Amino acid sequence: MTFAIVIIMLLGYALICMEHITRVNKATVAVFCGVVGWVLFICVGPDYILKLHSENFKQFLDGAPFSIAAVNTYIAEHLFARHIFHLCSIVMYLLATMAIVELLQNNGCFDFITDWCRSRSRWRVVCSLAFFSFILSANLDNLTSSVLMLLILNQLIINPVQRRLLGVIVVIATSCGGCFTVIGDVTSLVIWTKEVVTPTDYSFALFLPAVVATVVPTALIGRKLPERLDIKRPGIMFRGDSSILPIWQRLIMLIVGIGGLWFVPTFYRLTHLPPFLGALCVLGVLWVVNEIVNRRSILTDQPITIGASRSLQYAILQMIMFFVGVGLCVDVLIEVGAMQAVASWCDEHIHNIYIMSIFLGMVSAVMDNIALVLSAVSIYHEIPDTSVMTEYMTSFIQNGQYWHLIALSSCVGGCLLPIGSTAGYTLMKREDVTIWWYFRHITMKVLVGWILALGVYFVVDSFLR
Repeated sequence: MTFAIVIIMLLGYALICMEHITRVNKATVAVFCGVVGWVLFICVGPDYILKLHSENFKQFLDGAPFSIAAVNTYIAEHLFARHIFHLCSIVMYLLATMAIVELLQNNGCFDFITDWCRSRSRWRVVCSLAFFSFILSANLDNLTSSVLMLLILNQLIINPVQRRLLGVIVVIATSCGGCFTVIGDVTSLVIWTKEVVTPTDYSFALFLPAVVATVVPTALIGRKLPERLDIKRPGIMFRGDSSILPIWQRLIMLIVGIGGLWFVPTFYRLTHLPPFLGALCVLGVLWVVNEIVNRRSILTDQPITIGASRSLQYAILQMIMFFVGVGLCVDVLIEVGAMQAVASWCDEHIHNIYIMSIFLGMVSAVMDNIALVLSAVSIYHEIPDTSVMTEYMTSFIQNGQYWHLIALSSCVGGCLLPIGSTAGYTLMKREDVTIWWYFRHITMKVLVGWILALGVYFVVDSFLR
């Protein structure tokens, strides 16, 4: 049965890679494969339980007779519940983040980005888009940031070719910006909640490599743009529109929303409660502020309705369902022992974390990096830091090189092709970007940035940490 489960998961991963060809939503494929995998696991549960969890199962029985019902109860309450709790914790965090972004966007808290980027100067627009994308994705998840910045880009640029190149810059900057903080990307959030890294050390190790991986391809892509860009004229604002908040109120909301998320790692360190509770706390405070600053509109007989961004909501919900599906797939592979077998093979035949991370980044170009990082994190567990261990083993201690490199390589490698990340696939659908066009114009520039970023990480890890 292990062979059948592994084959189903590999077929599912193949369909995920070919979403642009089959037009079958990868979230649907991931959820279906995850459910089928767990159903098959339940069907032969006694074999796996007696082989891999015999001692814990005996304690669970506590002298009661062995039965299939007892096995199924043990799987549901002790194995499946443990995995689904971790998945749901991250889902709740993403939902809280999405609500925070929607509140900020509906109140015009990101309008200053549009105003600052509105220029015909090539390098001002390029640098502004890259900077704001990088900063936003470090505080929010990078998919939310990329969709938000692509919406802003669509309001700025008329020319579709120029918008396509600038959209690629947004995708690269959000992917790299999201990888250097523990709250900036789903993959780094998973690594952090596994408690294999600490927020400060993680950000210190990956900040400079992430900057290099952003700046190098951004500079190379920017040279392909004309000196003067074709921008849209700004709409004329009605002076008497009372639905627009004053700048100081929007600034307060932005500080509460974005600044509050920086408190989440501290909240987790102090309370050891799941990070989503900290995010919900920030959402609650922001909601109160929203009610206060909009009280005049709320108390009127005909309150003003602000339309939410449906594209932003849909993209986030789709990513959440994909994450849940991939998480279920990876968890069932852990329970059947497939991940342990992969770890043993890597230790014996590769035995080099840089080669492993480069391979992971290459595969990320054709498969979504969320699936790969979940798999990579599940292959290995944190090794306690002891005095007797080899240099290779030290890569898997808390804050070890392995956890940093898989985050960096998966995020940057996922930008080698547009199908390597959810943000890149969003760009494909919004701006009609083809894989062949992306490969000819973008891939080599991202590859140069990735190689230089790995070199910078080696220097930082060797001499500065």
